[in-house]
Amino acid sequence: MTVVIVGRGTLALGYTVIPTIAVILGAAVASIRRPGDAFISAMQHLAAGVVFAAAATEILPQVMHQADPVATFVGAALGVALMLALKSVEARFRGPAVLLGAIGVDIFVDGLVLGLAFVAGAKAGILLTFALTLEVLFLGVVLTTELGETIASRLRIILVIAGLALFMPLGALAALPVATFSAPVIAGFLSFGLMALLYLVTEELLVEAHTKPDSPLISAMFFAGFLGLLLIEEALG
Repeated sequence: MTVVIVGRGTLALGYTVIPTIAVILGAAVASIRRPGDAFISAMQHLAAGVVFAAAATEILPQVMHQADPVATFVGAALGVALMLALKSVEARFRGPAVLLGAIGVDIFVDGLVLGLAFVAGAKAGILLTFALTLEVLFLGVVLTTELGETIASRLRIILVIAGLALFMPLGALAALPVATFSAPVIAGFLSFGLMALLYLVTEELLVEAHTKPDSPLISAMFFAGFLGLLLIEEALG
């Protein structure tokens, strides 16, 4: 069991490098030239479709396979409560410090969910890595734009966002002990991660995307992302 945990830990931490770099890359690109709103909206739709597909095809089946209604309910309730609490804090308070705190927690939760996905299986973790990379790439873009209103130095903005990006591997690391727990507890944690992913799709990516220019082609990117991940999963077997 110890060997399995160490192996999963190494794999999960290794894959968190990809979305961590994506956050920093998004910040660097936005500091030079911010992409247009229509492009960002299209990519947010695409990311939402990919995340939704990863949740539906990899995490949800694992939760249902455990067949433990109590664990599923408790994990889901805690996941919803945490995400709604974060939304309440973001809506109630303003300022760069609060924004950075909320984003830091968001990225940590993303890392936690990614670590939980690797607990469910290597393929689930790899697919979710791809999904979350798209999400945090444009998170870096948006955050750079918002911080630019209060921080003049581009380098300082990139360094601040790079520091926040480190919460991703910390979140994945926090999820590793879950592999040693009993099946019902694992189901509860996976249910928690499932709710966090659904919140990310419905209350963050799509809501933010719909504040920008929209068109049938942009909306179609959601379904392209969903179908694309399904095809990748089938190709991987």
